[in-house]
Amino acid sequence: MLPVFLLVWQLAAGQSAGPADAAVTGVVHDSAGGAVSGAAVIIRAGSGSERQGVTGPDGRFSVVFQAPGEIVVIVRAAGFAEKRESIGAGATRRDLAIVLAPATVLETITVTPTRGEQRMGDIPASVSVIDRDDIRQSPAVVADDVLRRMPTFSLFRRTSSLSSHPTTQGVSLRGIGPSGVSRTLVLMDGVPFNDPFGGWVYWTRVPLEATNRIELVDGSTSSLYGNFAMGGVINIVTTPPARRTLDVRTQYGNRSSPKIDVVGSDVWGKVGVSADFSAFSTDGFPIVVDVNPAGVAERGRVDTDATVDFTNFNVRLAYDPTERVKTFFRIGHFSEERDNGKVSTIDGTPEANDTSWTSVNGGARFRLPDQSELQATVFFDVETFRSNFLAVPAATPPRSIGRMTLNQRVPSNGNGGQFQWTRLFDGRHVVSVGGDWRWVDGDSEEDGLDATTGTQVILNRVSGGTQRNTGVFVQDIFTPIQALTITASARFDAWKSYNAHNLEHNYPSGTPTVNNNPSLPERSDTAGSPRIAALYRLHRRVNLWGDLGWGFRAPTLNELYRQFRVGTVLTLANNQLGPERLMGGEIGVNIEPAKNVSWRVTWFDNRIEDPVANVTLSTSGANVTQQRQNVGATRVSGLQTDVEYRTGSWRFSGGYLVDSARVTESPANPALVDKVLPQVPRHRGSVQVAYLNPRYANVSFELLAIGLQFDDDLNVRTVPGYSYPGLPKYAVLSLTASRPIGPRFEVFFGVQNMLDQQYFVGTLPTTTGSPRLINGGVRVRLAGK
Repeated sequence: MLPVFLLVWQLAAGQSAGPADAAVTGVVHDSAGGAVSGAAVIIRAGSGSERQGVTGPDGRFSVVFQAPGEIVVIVRAAGFAEKRESIGAGATRRDLAIVLAPATVLETITVTPTRGEQRMGDIPASVSVIDRDDIRQSPAVVADDVLRRMPTFSLFRRTSSLSSHPTTQGVSLRGIGPSGVSRTLVLMDGVPFNDPFGGWVYWTRVPLEATNRIELVDGSTSSLYGNFAMGGVINIVTTPPARRTLDVRTQYGNRSSPKIDVVGSDVWGKVGVSADFSAFSTDGFPIVVDVNPAGVAERGRVDTDATVDFTNFNVRLAYDPTERVKTFFRIGHFSEERDNGKVSTIDGTPEANDTSWTSVNGGARFRLPDQSELQATVFFDVETFRSNFLAVPAATPPRSIGRMTLNQRVPSNGNGGQFQWTRLFDGRHVVSVGGDWRWVDGDSEEDGLDATTGTQVILNRVSGGTQRNTGVFVQDIFTPIQALTITASARFDAWKSYNAHNLEHNYPSGTPTVNNNPSLPERSDTAGSPRIAALYRLHRRVNLWGDLGWGFRAPTLNELYRQFRVGTVLTLANNQLGPERLMGGEIGVNIEPAKNVSWRVTWFDNRIEDPVANVTLSTSGANVTQQRQNVGATRVSGLQTDVEYRTGSWRFSGGYLVDSARVTESPANPALVDKVLPQVPRHRGSVQVAYLNPRYANVSFELLAIGLQFDDDLNVRTVPGYSYPGLPKYAVLSLTASRPIGPRFEVFFGVQNMLDQQYFVGTLPTTTGSPRLINGGVRVRLAGK
């Protein structure tokens, strides 16, 4: 492997720039004269050689580049249309002034759907981008609350990661297989971000202040990304290093909620370094309703406030030894502690969890002499997750007794890598070939506690194993005529779970229980995931597109081997689970009916075989026992639309999703057939209105509306006081405002759930979402030369 790497390096470096290099310098600003920071500036010669730089906070750039003839300056920035300027051989290459115009939806550049840069208007897929302005104009302090503006996005439960257990933070796009485990692959700069053991996502781990944009691909993308991408991909793209920059954002909110974000970077010739740090703490809020709509008090001695404290730190090193070779290395550490809103009434132990996660990744990109590109990435994760669980038995008054039932420690290790080669053939075919692999090893180490006081260990259990996923793919983006783009891709994956065990012993005697099994059966399978898509430019303002594809997702170690409890509901693991498989299609139209107006409509239909769901096994009073099972088949179909209009300083946007998600087959439990998938509302929508004028103020309003959804697989649980089952619909309004004070300071203010709307997120007991959350602070931007 090393000799091949060195050979590729030498080939790529073979046409490196000579000693006569000169700098191309300039400034990038918007139509109002404001500096555009974080913009990618590409200098390209007629021969195809190129170099890239990034604008600093003042919008300035300097790229070392030497070529004898004409060059092209390409500037790309989130929220703006791509700008190209040709500079003649005799023209000056210093102090260029480049003005960017706001991008329409179809002009936005994205990299996730095809694993390469393309305009959204050229991609036959449902793609959305949340740019840096959208992120900064949100009052949210965590990433999932920013993403909720997209109607296709939801977590397992409709509550913020500020108050939800990490294992319920799996993301679902369009309601495909909602559970604590994601059916959506989440990436950060192309590197897997999902928890390696459980597949859920730590949204508090996303460095919002360092995020340049977030790209969402709603449809199945397994043909390129394999496992977890069955229901789509979310790629968090961070801002690359820039010359001598430092951003400090400090804020304070109600419920004793301070937060600080620091992002700094610098560039020295071919080396760039960036670092980001964030820390947050809150006293939280109660999640069990005080008095339910039926007028019955539910909150008791057991219930306290749900709190979270986290810190996140990342350092990224970029080294570009030549114009043809780019490398990076990143290391990060994340730590989080939570109280989950309950406490033992016997010894005062809170139900809590904490996580410690260290990640390391790095990679390289080579432009070979034939102008093809080769890129490779490797990553390593070391994580320890700890959690305990509390039982709340029936008592008078309700919820007056709570005892601990289980202590868990889940250490896991993971590593993997990916590679991709891309080349243009015949001016009409862009061919990519690649592959990836991932290895995860983890155990759920559990101490079962006595059923009287919950203070004595009576059972030891170690359940876990090792999992390996490998896959290869090929893609061809073919443009037979200017108006037509055809994308064909296919992938083959192999999955295996081995070294599995369930070691269970009584304590302190050490005698094995009937469930003790030191060698569980291996599980393995393969999957093919082809996809064919086409986009036709019917008119310069109208694009029609459609696709048909297959996807798959293998069960995680968490689903196979770890049990958990939420309130009175116990969910058991199932080491016999098999992979989920999806066949789906989309038809869409992208329209620009007038200048600065974009409208998109997409119809989708997905059939999922053997989806993993939490199936009810028994009910005894308020106590419910469930198990993860492959339930047969489900169908998720619907219509989504979004519209955006920009005029001057005003921006209007909105989206709507109507979703039908039902069980179509369930041989093991026929009662589930035709039931709506839990946690999937039929209707979801959002509207944003923003006024952006740095001379006066930036102000935005956001309305989010969620329809009725069920809380259980049988569609029977009811919020007390309501005559129909399910969690009732709700709507919340949010506001954010900011104003620059000079070139380096900005003050801001935000309110989530302005009207303090109470909405329900769970039953048994009745739990509620985030109340009114207010924050305000100052951002300081420093830049050197």
